[in-house]
Amino acid sequence: MTATFDFTDQVAVVTGSCGALGSAVVETFLETGATVAACDIVDINSDDSLLEPQAGLSFYQADFTDESAVESTIQQIVDDHGRVDFLLNIAGTWRGGDPIEETDVGVFEMLFDVNLKTMFLASKHALPELQETEGAIVSVSARSGLEGGEGDGIYRSTKASVKILTETIAKENLGTVRANCVLPSVLDTPMNREMMSPSDEWVKPSQVARVMQFLCSDAADVTSGAAVPVYGEA
Repeated sequence: MTATFDFTDQVAVVTGSCGALGSAVVETFLETGATVAACDIVDINSDDSLLEPQAGLSFYQADFTDESAVESTIQQIVDDHGRVDFLLNIAGTWRGGDPIEETDVGVFEMLFDVNLKTMFLASKHALPELQETEGAIVSVSARSGLEGGEGDGIYRSTKASVKILTETIAKENLGTVRANCVLPSVLDTPMNREMMSPSDEWVKPSQVARVMQFLCSDAADVTSGAAVPVYGEA
């Protein structure tokens, strides 16, 4: 069975759009006819970007840990496209390897900035537009954010916080804006292939993107405040 969605005339904002998952989400929404406002601190034309310029895509380079940059970027998107229907909070990173007593405070601050603050600021400034369109937010938490673990406790804490903030947004906007998050485990990305031995059990970013697409669709119109596993066998 193949599920198809039509997001023609709707605008999706994707943060972290130049990375492996972000670029997959952009591609998935473009396939539905959506206009995509892709945002990233990385230049789309740089060697670090996995995203290619294409029809239906508008790119906004901005640091989403900076509130003034987020506010002006969301306003520019509204000025350019007239609306925001979906916010996909993809921006994030991983660091680990040290026990708490050996973890530098700079790592703590960086992880909370990139994984949680970007999600908070993007949601804060997109919500007034999403309330107008009765839209949806889908953010990226993590399977490891469901429990503590050795060596990457700060990362796990940021992803647990994404889940809690998602539930909070859902409660505060009940009946108006739906907010959900997905819980990946190990994704099949170039970075993970460099760090670990590849496995057939890893989930492809495009598969996660499809679930995020579903959560934005009318097919999930009774789903809000959910944390959806997307780790398959990984």
